Amino acid sequence: MQTRKILIFLAEATVVGLAVAFVVMFFFRPATLERRPIVEFKEGAAPVSAPALPPREITQDMSGPVSYARAVELAAPSVVNIFTAKVVTQNPNPLFNDPAFRRFFGDKLPAPGKRQENSLGSGVIISAQGYILTNNHVVEGADEIKVGLHDRRSAEATIVGTDPETDLAVLKISLDNLPGITISQDAPRVGDVALAIGNPFGVGQTVTMGIVSATGRNELGINTFENFIQTDAAINPGNSGGALINAYGQLIGINTAIFSRSGGSEGIGFAIPVSIAKNVMQQIVEHGHTVRGWLGIEAQDLTPELAESFGAKNVSGVVVAGVLPNSPASKGGLKSGDIITQVNDQNVTTAKDLVNAIAKITPGAETRLRGLRNGKEITFTARVGERPQPQAQKQPE
Repeated sequence: MQTRKILIFLAEATVVGLAVAFVVMFFFRPATLERRPIVEFKEGAAPVSAPALPPREITQDMSGPVSYARAVELAAPSVVNIFTAKVVTQNPNPLFNDPAFRRFFGDKLPAPGKRQENSLGSGVIISAQGYILTNNHVVEGADEIKVGLHDRRSAEATIVGTDPETDLAVLKISLDNLPGITISQDAPRVGDVALAIGNPFGVGQTVTMGIVSATGRNELGINTFENFIQTDAAINPGNSGGALINAYGQLIGINTAIFSRSGGSEGIGFAIPVSIAKNVMQQIVEHGHTVRGWLGIEAQDLTPELAESFGAKNVSGVVVAGVLPNSPASKGGLKSGDIITQVNDQNVTTAKDLVNAIAKITPGAETRLRGLRNGKEITFTARVGERPQPQAQKQPE
């Protein structure tokens, strides 16, 4: 009898323990306490198989050399057409500013005229919340933005924010059942298949194929911050802001520019990597603008001639050409003529390297700079400020 009571007690204790564990796991697990992301991205798994497709179908429809139709079916609904309109003031002929003309015409001089300019581009629906990524130059100065979806629906879009320094913009539309694209978690490699989807020349949604020709392209003079994917998939006017996807229908970049002597595609197109675009989008949605580090210095590359004049032969670094008053650099003790060789133990060899290294530092954080002053090694400590937002160009009244 005593043994039976002991067994019943143990059984009841086990049941109670399992119930408590169940409650803890499903109601108090740490994941539920984590902060939910502001933008709900749909992350893609490693590209072994396409999302939500049985392995047999993947083998048949996505066997690279045969067809990429399934990859396009997955991504195309998320690529949109963007139509913009803006009113431009057209001033009368400059001759009417001549005093002689004004003398004859008096108060009857023609008034400035206004005309509407229309342009088109592409964009990518990033989440079902209605956030769309596109290029800044597609929507810059627009008075009206209309988005056309793959399923023939359309909606007016508002600008959440822009980042001219990477040529990215975030739009928002209010529609139900929006197909957010799947984002690749793997960095593209040279030789990977790349498909560009957009609306070139306004002919309608078009897909072109190529490969990733190069990664990390910079110093092209297109944007302030550059780290482009280069592809030979045909990109033409109207493709700007569209999707560059991999063979599994996952987004790897936002098409942004072409290198061309004729104005058409010559096999050299550039896309902003999705890792950069995603980071910019998160900052714009959360803060209304991008947040980057800033020191307040004007820098230039240390050429061999400058190195010799500063007594710094065989030194790689950046020359401080100017320091803004009351800037973080000024408060940190930097002066014109200083040579910066490292930022937080990271070597910098060009002015572009320095700008990129500082921009990645969170404003308010302290940074350590190493370099030379009058040929002697020196270390500076500066508290990084927030990079000022570029001023938008105002249309003439």
